Amino acid sequence: MSAAVSPTTVIRLYSGPLSMFGMKAEIALLEKGIAAQVQMVPFAMKTLYQPKHPEVARINPKAQVPVLLHDGLEIFDSTQIFEYLEDIAPEPPLWPREPKDRARARLLELKSDEVFFPPVIRLMGLQQTPDDPAAVAAREACAGYYAEIEAALGNRDWLAGPYTYADIAFYMAQIFADRMGAPMPRTAPRLIAWRARMTERPAVARVAGAMARYLISQGRPVPGFMQPFA
Repeated sequence: MSAAVSPTTVIRLYSGPLSMFGMKAEIALLEKGIAAQVQMVPFAMKTLYQPKHPEVARINPKAQVPVLLHDGLEIFDSTQIFEYLEDIAPEPPLWPREPKDRARARLLELKSDEVFFPPVIRLMGLQQTPDDPAAVAAREACAGYYAEIEAALGNRDWLAGPYTYADIAFYMAQIFADRMGAPMPRTAPRLIAWRARMTERPAVARVAGAMARYLISQGRPVPGFMQPFA
């Protein structure tokens, strides 16, 4: 099994104080033990990420974080960053070694971003109208996904067997779901226990804690399970 590789040149990551995808990459760097310069791009509640950071806009056609630079390489998208980090620092592994297990973990990571998170995004514009049919449908979609993952988790500690990028992705996504009015239900005790294990990980606590403190600084509510970070 290959030993972890220490990059010979500094990695720079552009992230944001409320970027779910940027924080996925931040946690992964910490879990891998990779030193990096993390630069938070300017953000304000009223204007969000406007104006766009020039380096982010230059590298990513969507002008979104995260963006990673390393030794002449410029990439974006949290999943692509996961894959690159796994290649340059294979220890500790954050994808399972066995191909089928790795494929299942990758699918879970994809579903967090592309199946679970889109209804959360819809809720972002409907917080003042929770009875709007679109808001109700979005919360129902989130509830359905929670039930699916609760059943699939079984007695495992982590979503895909070992601790993986899939856990990082879903943890960050469910933070935003909670903030938008679609919290994890009490009918999902295994998921709630999983979330507690995630919250105790030093890398997760460091990154999610920074988010909690930022929200408090802006007078914004913080989910109950994040209160220890405050």
